[in-house]
Amino acid sequence: MPQNSRKMNMVQAINLALKEEMQRDKDVIILGEDVGRDGGVFRITEGLLDQFGPERVVDTPLAESVIVGAAIGMAAYGLKPIAEIQFEGFIYPAVDQISNHAARIRSRSRGRYTGPLVIRTPYGAGIKAPEHHSESNEALFCHMPGLKVVMPSSPYYAKGLLLSSIRDPDPVIFLESTRLYRLVKEDVPEGEYTVPLEKARIVQEGKDVTVISWGFMLHRALEAVEGFDAEVIDLMTLNPYDEETILGSVKKTGRVVIVNEAPKVGSFASELAAAIAENAMLSLRAPIARIASYDVVLPLPKLEDHYMPTVERIRKALTDIMQY
Repeated sequence: MPQNSRKMNMVQAINLALKEEMQRDKDVIILGEDVGRDGGVFRITEGLLDQFGPERVVDTPLAESVIVGAAIGMAAYGLKPIAEIQFEGFIYPAVDQISNHAARIRSRSRGRYTGPLVIRTPYGAGIKAPEHHSESNEALFCHMPGLKVVMPSSPYYAKGLLLSSIRDPDPVIFLESTRLYRLVKEDVPEGEYTVPLEKARIVQEGKDVTVISWGFMLHRALEAVEGFDAEVIDLMTLNPYDEETILGSVKKTGRVVIVNEAPKVGSFASELAAAIAENAMLSLRAPIARIASYDVVLPLPKLEDHYMPTVERIRKALTDIMQY
């Protein structure tokens, strides 16, 4: 691992990953709305236009289907595009391109073409933005075979996971929590290192209950488990997810709490709960608990903190499951 490191937030870590990979590989291209002159709505691509020029950092029209469609064509013919969608709530016009083309290109071409593209987009509530700027619909993309779905929880892992995503031969949806962009700082190495996709990490070990989360909610979960002997898992890659690590932990603890920011019905927490029930039912000592946002349209900012899972809600679930 590189020796030089400095404290960075997630914005800085992702910017560094983009810069280093563009220096390493001339086929890496960035495209999206305001990614060039303005450096992106969260300034993640700031400085890249000056360093790499308008042929590699491309400002596009306000047309998400065009952004992703162009990226698919670039990827099919040898480039490694990174398409930025300003907010996850704006991605729906591009879902046709993502589902019917990006996710299927390897299968449809019988392996003659792959889709080495990354679609980066911020997701989630917590910054008091309007509803379309604050959605958390990762389960939608997990339901599209052919896509990888990655959700980092910290600056260090954001950089390593993004480098792995760019180098992956298949399309990756890379979801970045708006709440985490400037909330957490940690040591991030300068230079090359990667974090493998498809592998979860055990953030802390425990023997009484398994807590599974990802993205910003991991930090809420870590705060909530204080006082419990909890094993906390950061999923990181949701599709394909690390079933081996999850089942190994559940079989050890016998209790599970899954925390996600998305609404409960149809959430990825539901998929994990079903997989655990199918494969580790005889190890469970209590029902599986899912802590999620409420099944309503994301409310206006004054109600945002009541909508998202809180530390108190997570702690109550932990207490209930331990007393079951």
